[in-house]
Amino acid sequence: MTSPTPDPDDAPRTFLLRRGDSGPRVAALRDVLVRAGAADAAADGPAAEVFDEALERVVRAVQQERGLRADGVVGRHTSRALDGARWRLGDRVLRHVPGHLLHGEDVAELQGRLLALGLLDDRRDGRLGPRTEAGVRELQRSTGVAVDGVVGPRTLEALRGLDRSVVGGDPSALRDVERTAQARRRATGRVVVLDPAHGGPESGATGHGLREADVVLDLAQRVEGRLQAAGTTAVLTRGAAQNPTSEERAALAADVAADVVLVLHADALTPPGRDHDAPPPPSPASGVATFSWGTARSRSTEGARLAGLVQRELVVRTGLADCGSHTWDSDVLRLTAMPAVRVEVGYLTSPDDAALLADPAARDRVAEALVAAVHRFFLVADEDVPTGVLTVVPPPA
Repeated sequence: MTSPTPDPDDAPRTFLLRRGDSGPRVAALRDVLVRAGAADAAADGPAAEVFDEALERVVRAVQQERGLRADGVVGRHTSRALDGARWRLGDRVLRHVPGHLLHGEDVAELQGRLLALGLLDDRRDGRLGPRTEAGVRELQRSTGVAVDGVVGPRTLEALRGLDRSVVGGDPSALRDVERTAQARRRATGRVVVLDPAHGGPESGATGHGLREADVVLDLAQRVEGRLQAAGTTAVLTRGAAQNPTSEERAALAADVAADVVLVLHADALTPPGRDHDAPPPPSPASGVATFSWGTARSRSTEGARLAGLVQRELVVRTGLADCGSHTWDSDVLRLTAMPAVRVEVGYLTSPDDAALLADPAARDRVAEALVAAVHRFFLVADEDVPTGVLTVVPPPA
């Protein structure tokens, strides 16, 4: 797919590094990349301070390897991943600090070991949250180590002593499948959280007279009506005036015991330095893409399955270009325990996509595609139907 502009949620513009930038920050980026294992990022002399095409290729490769959006731009998500990549289990003492969660490859390795031992009921996301701390405490209780939730030398020694392999697949993937199976067995009571991006004063992407926040809220409301008509509870994370944080959106999904989460976005391809008040130039980027949670070490198997269903239904029912289904370690996807999919429903800077998204009838088709994908997600294999043929119940007039 054509690489889009960085997500506005990633970071302020001053935090970004991209091709064409230069200076000490670029040299520091090269050092971080080398420490993270990307030896091709090294350069000597004045070239070390230049973000050139070769460095962009290295950044894209690292992003792809780590389940990030491979746009070649170093924003908040990429910087966080690079910072965490330099740690190995045992390099530092690990402890849960509310509001300042440790993250890194060492945390992901710890989580993998706890999952294999049956001491963790969460995914391996590389962040030391309360569930990981609970797993550490259970490990300490079972091995006679002081129960403080801190991973120091004695806890690491106990962990190595219990190390064993588990046959039968990835424990977190198996839990994903079982969670979906439980929801499938319920004839009623399924809950879908609809998360329209941005909101309040934050418009998100813009183009051809459309604001991302308005488009995705309207789509969420159309999906809500159709889900409710079919007997599924739909919960929106915001209204027009609100802009919750990623943590608040994920917490709402947990509070209502959602079965799936749909995160709705629209994209834009904006040249660097363009005046945002000026009309967008013709954009080479168009189409729909979907993302489920994943990193180099782990992924949401059921999220990936739902993302594939959403992608196929949208392409068939709307005619939008197929930009594929991918994994991504974005905030809301990572913070939700249930299958979650981020949907980029088109590029507002594309004349064709913008014209489609401005049409109420086309928005109805987008909503029907999303609802059809959710319904198919809960069908057993021999009940599934071909893409594009499932009838969606319209909302009440």
